[in-house]
Amino acid sequence: MNLKNYIAEIQDFPKEGISFKDMSPILQNYDALKFTIEQFKQNIWDIDKIVGLDARGFIFGSILAYEMKKPFVMLRKKWKLPWECENISYDLEYGSNTFEMQKTAIKKWDKVAIIDDLLATGGSAKAACDLVEKLGWKIDSLSFVIELDFLNGRNKFWNKKIISLVKY
Repeated sequence: MNLKNYIAEIQDFPKEGISFKDMSPILQNYDALKFTIEQFKQNIWDIDKIVGLDARGFIFGSILAYEMKKPFVMLRKKWKLPWECENISYDLEYGSNTFEMQKTAIKKWDKVAIIDDLLATGGSAKAACDLVEKLGWKIDSLSFVIELDFLNGRNKFWNKKIISLVKY
């Protein structure tokens, strides 16, 4: 299946000059969504937990966790999780943001797969890796539906297994 057939390109969104890759059609098509999850499953093996990045990483990550019978952990934007959390700030093309994770969600040395929808510059994924490793987890892999090759986000992860299903 060619997933590019299920990704809409929206010109000049969210600002002029950007060609936004909308993966909503994947979520709206059972076969495309099933194919996406199966592709991730084929590339992730010996893990203890799946970590999904806020927000679309929650969708793909939670379905994958269910299919693999693994716990799912949310890595959320700041102030969205109760209890004691560890956080990390990171820069974006247009500002900065902060991720946080509940400290109770971890056991040191668990092996995790990080799931998100898009690898662009790598800022949010790098922050996720840094936070996960700070809490004592080992990263098995990072999986993305889409990778924007021309932004070289992959270069931030020279020692990590990267899985991307569609490249632009």
